[in-house]
Amino acid sequence: MNLNIYIPLASLMIFILSYALVPWNRRFSILHGIIDAPNERRIHKTNMPVAGGLSFGLPIVFVQLITSILLRNTELGRFFFELSAVGILAMTFGVIDDRFESPARHKIIWQITLGIVMYIIGYRVVFITNPLGTHFTLGWMSFPVTVLWYVIVINAINLIDGMDGLATGIAAIVSVVLMVVGILEGNYLVIALSAFLFAGTLAFLRYNFHPASIFLGETGSQFIALNIAAISTAGSAQFKGITSMTMMIPLAALGVPLLDAIIAVFRRIRAGRTVYHADKGHIHHIMLEYGFSQKRIALIVYFITILFGLIAIGFSFTDKKVLFSLLMALLALIIIIAYIFMRLEKDK
Repeated sequence: MNLNIYIPLASLMIFILSYALVPWNRRFSILHGIIDAPNERRIHKTNMPVAGGLSFGLPIVFVQLITSILLRNTELGRFFFELSAVGILAMTFGVIDDRFESPARHKIIWQITLGIVMYIIGYRVVFITNPLGTHFTLGWMSFPVTVLWYVIVINAINLIDGMDGLATGIAAIVSVVLMVVGILEGNYLVIALSAFLFAGTLAFLRYNFHPASIFLGETGSQFIALNIAAISTAGSAQFKGITSMTMMIPLAALGVPLLDAIIAVFRRIRAGRTVYHADKGHIHHIMLEYGFSQKRIALIVYFITILFGLIAIGFSFTDKKVLFSLLMALLALIIIIAYIFMRLEKDK
C-alpha cells in the first residue's frame, strides 16, 4: 500500500465525515441530555450540547481500523488497531463523564487506566530529550513516566478547553507540528496519526470556533489528548535511532496548555483547594475579564502555539541548545505576562 497517497485520502475522508457528523452529534447530545448548562463557572449563556468529540473521534477510529486491516500482519497495523481500541475506550469514558459529571477521583482513575493500557500496547515514553546532550534512556522508569505523561496531557487539554475553539485549534496546530516532524523523520505512524487528528479537529473547528454551536466535552478533550500523547510516544520500535521525537518536541508544542495547567495547579493549592477544583483563573478567563473577545483570545493563543510549534520543529534539524534557549525565553515571557494579568486581577 502506498502510504504517501493513502494518508492524504484517508485524512480527507475523516474531514468530510467529521464535518457531516456534527449536526447529528448536536441532536444526539440534546436527545440524551448531554448538555452543558450555564453557571458561575461557565462563560456561555445558554445550554450547549457537549460530547462533540464524537464528531471527529468516530471517523478517526474508523479510519484507524481500516488502516490496520490494510496493514494487517505488520507492526504498523497493530499500532493502528490497538490505538483505535483505546480511542473507543477514551470516548466511552468521556461520554459517561459528559452525561453524569463524574467526580474527580473517577476521572483520575480513568486517566491512569488509559496510561497503563497505552504502556502495555507499546505507546511508551522510552527516552527523554536532554537539550544539552544525549537523550536519557528511562529503563524501568518508563512505566510511571508514561502513565504520568498521559495524565498530564489529558488534564492540560481539558483545562485549556474553557473557551470556544481554544482546545480544538491548539490540537490542530500541534497535530501539524508533529506531522511535520514525522515527515522529517520518515515515520509513517506519526505522519498518519497526526494527519488524521488534524483533519478531524479542523473540520470540528468550523462548529466549535466562536460562536460555538457544540462543545468538545470530556469526550473530545480526552480523545484529542490521548492521540497527541500517543503520537509523541508512538512505540519504541518506531523510534530506533531517532532522538528528535523524545518528548522535547511534544512538550514544546504543548507549551500553552501545559503552562496553563501548571499555573492552575499552583493557584489552587495556594488557595487551599484541590487541584480538580474548577475556577475561572485560567489565562484565557483573565484575558476575557480585561475586555478581549473570545475570537481575539483564541487567535492570540493560536499564534503563541505556532511559535512554540516552530521551536519544536527546530529541534529536528538544528542546534538543540539554541532552540532550548529560545523556548525558555518564550516560556519566561509568557509566565511574566500571566503573572502581570493575575496581579492586576487580584488588585481589582
